[in-house]
Amino acid sequence: MVKVTLIPGDGIGPEVTNAARLVATATGVDIDWEVVDAGERAIQAGGTPLPDSVLDSIRRNRLALKGPITTPIGGGFRSVNVSLRQQLDLYASVRPARAIAGEGTRFPETDLIVVREATEGLYSGVEHWVDRDHSAAETVNVITRKASDRIVRFAFELAKREKRRKVTAVHKANIMKTTGALFQTAFREMAAKYTDIPAEERLVDNMAMQLVKRPSEYDVIVTTNLFGDILSDLCAGLAGGLGIAPGALYGESIAVFEPVHGSAPKYAGQDKANPVAEILCLELLLRHMGKTEAADRVWRAVWETIAEKKVVTYDLALPGYTDRPVAPSGCLAMAKEIARKVPLVDLSRPMPKATAAKAAGALDASLET
Repeated sequence: MVKVTLIPGDGIGPEVTNAARLVATATGVDIDWEVVDAGERAIQAGGTPLPDSVLDSIRRNRLALKGPITTPIGGGFRSVNVSLRQQLDLYASVRPARAIAGEGTRFPETDLIVVREATEGLYSGVEHWVDRDHSAAETVNVITRKASDRIVRFAFELAKREKRRKVTAVHKANIMKTTGALFQTAFREMAAKYTDIPAEERLVDNMAMQLVKRPSEYDVIVTTNLFGDILSDLCAGLAGGLGIAPGALYGESIAVFEPVHGSAPKYAGQDKANPVAEILCLELLLRHMGKTEAADRVWRAVWETIAEKKVVTYDLALPGYTDRPVAPSGCLAMAKEIARKVPLVDLSRPMPKATAAKAAGALDASLET
């Protein structure tokens, strides 16, 4: 039995993490979930959004599955997600974008991984008012050589393990001539040590355009915190939307798996939320645990459920995702359908080209980098 910290989160978080637990049970992998609260529920219970008990649980178990946690816009408490990454030094945010949303997917061959530095940059939290009248504010973009080196090394090691085609660094060194150039230099010097892996650079604005024109030309993208946050959402859109976008955070000995999407409080408790992103976080967790067949079964069960379009949530039943009229199902119903399929899928049957073995995920994000 493997003990895993479970953080249900806010809004739709409890519903989608419950969905992932149903699917986990169907795999037969013995997981002991240690449930702890962070975010709004933790504030109500103890006055702080990130209790020490949550950090202690993750440090002890070294594995966590997390639901989305609300981050107030403007005022309110500081992002729990950012605090979690910084306090546990979860420096590598890995966000696969794999086309799985079915016949309406605009770019069905999308299979990208965004590797985002997650502890510094414009998310460092170093900001202040410039004047007493609060009419001007300043945020400090903290980029260090140490963090740049290790995130770039992580990206090349991931590309090497996954037999990926190339690594693309994204920066804005033409304008940010100190912070951007530091990241650029770290990438160039690291690329020289991985001569068997093609390496290239793109300016972030150009990268955004290139991705929506020719996403198939890119494979592993490594970048700084803010750029990675933005581009990973763009890549999720290429693959079918945030509802199918999982993510993972890695430190030296800890891994936390969380969906890219937010807590969507307006849908909380309505059984409408798409559970796929959270279920695919479970898939990544299983791969990290070495449970490859179980992970393959989860991926295949999700893919078949979406392809059939019989039991899918409202967002996957919209005209942009299917050419057929589909009556939407609830979050729980879709989770149960995926769980039902897990032990039944035929892993020997080839998948369509757009979601073949590479897309099905050999993503073994081990921390031996």
